[in-house]
Amino acid sequence: MKKSFKLLLATAVLVTEVFAVALPILTTSAKADGAIQAITHAGFGGGTDVTTRMMLLRTRRYLKQDMQLVNKKGGGGAASMDYMMTLPADGQHTLTWTTGHAVSMALGKTKVKLSDMQPLARGTDDPQLFVVNCKNDIKDAKKFVSAQKSKSLKYGTTHVGGIDDVSAIAFTKKGNLTDPTIVAYKGVAPIKTNLIKGDIDVGVLNLGEAVTEIEDGTLCVAVVLASKRMEKLNNVPTATELGIPVVLSTVRGFVTKKGVSSERAKTLEDAMIKAMEHKYFQSFLTDIGLDATSVVGADEWGKQMEVMLAEMSSQLKALGYIK
Repeated sequence: MKKSFKLLLATAVLVTEVFAVALPILTTSAKADGAIQAITHAGFGGGTDVTTRMMLLRTRRYLKQDMQLVNKKGGGGAASMDYMMTLPADGQHTLTWTTGHAVSMALGKTKVKLSDMQPLARGTDDPQLFVVNCKNDIKDAKKFVSAQKSKSLKYGTTHVGGIDDVSAIAFTKKGNLTDPTIVAYKGVAPIKTNLIKGDIDVGVLNLGEAVTEIEDGTLCVAVVLASKRMEKLNNVPTATELGIPVVLSTVRGFVTKKGVSSERAKTLEDAMIKAMEHKYFQSFLTDIGLDATSVVGADEWGKQMEVMLAEMSSQLKALGYIK
């Protein structure tokens, strides 16, 4: 990982944590100033957590308001959506909405609907990766596929019935391979730890979640579930190249509760877009193998949310998760 990105990420974490610590102390001031809650469902250091923190770096400056990171874990994003629905529709909160939330909605883990949300902006469109220990022979894509013709590999994922295990199951089913053994963890860190220890064979991750270990040669990417090779992983084939037509990505964007005034929604959208067009966020995108096309406004993001939910519902039904 480049030093510039490490510095940016450290700054994002430090600034966010300073606000998180300061706000409870300055209760009266915070309420008076109208601190915005930035709601996530993610554990520390994961792609969603990092993306949210990087967005917050400049957005709070453009809005001229404090923004407090609020973590609501549970149900693959269901708990965070349910929490948002307890808040007034005043634009004093944002929710980081991801592919995982689409899965939770498709599975009926929450009663929240897309019509309950006001899209604001998208931050990242991050392809799924099958990551392995570099000491393992299956780091070679052809060996990765061949090994699964006769045995089940252990895939480390976050949550059950989410984008990660959908990725693993779709890949093995469409490749006529042995069904994977899903090992679910609470976050990205234990997936990487157990990959390095050799307790699992594959980790379903995004580049931003494992870029440090990939660059230092500890972990290797065997297959990318993208429509074309990633610039930072141009030596790694896509599943489609291997004859297995699976294209899946983790998408992360921002919403607020429906009912917010159009003026306030536009203010939030404009501030987020401006913040994510800033060199800090753009450097973050570059370092995780993405580019400026990841950032889009409310209209395009809202349409993608609808497509994502429809696609995930269809895939989950085909895979037997939805009867």
